[in-house]
Amino acid sequence: MSDRAASPGAPRCPNCRRVVRECVCPRGVAGAAKPPAVRVGRETKGRGGKGVTVVTGLPLSAAELDALAARLKKRCGSGGTVRDGTIEIQGDHRDGVVSELIRLGWAAKKSGG
Repeated sequence: MSDRAASPGAPRCPNCRRVVRECVCPRGVAGAAKPPAVRVGRETKGRGGKGVTVVTGLPLSAAELDALAARLKKRCGSGGTVRDGTIEIQGDHRDGVVSELIRLGWAAKKSGG
């Protein structure tokens, strides 16, 4: 079991009561848990034309978001922050962030153009 799975705030499947990422319920069963939708996009609004990679939809506590943000910043070799429950990485690093999140077990997808 991973550190994230052991966290008390992790979402749980209503049927098997396991952490959503470790749910064993068949996909077609009513009430089976779906993994959270993690989206990775690029935004420039309100940043003077500078682009940032934004990761949304992570059901993590503030401390866990900070730790994941540090890992993603190191992976991208760029700065960033955690703001309002989202991770912002300076620059366009969508491909690298998506691949790192998938490697960590999150069902991440690129969003936007």
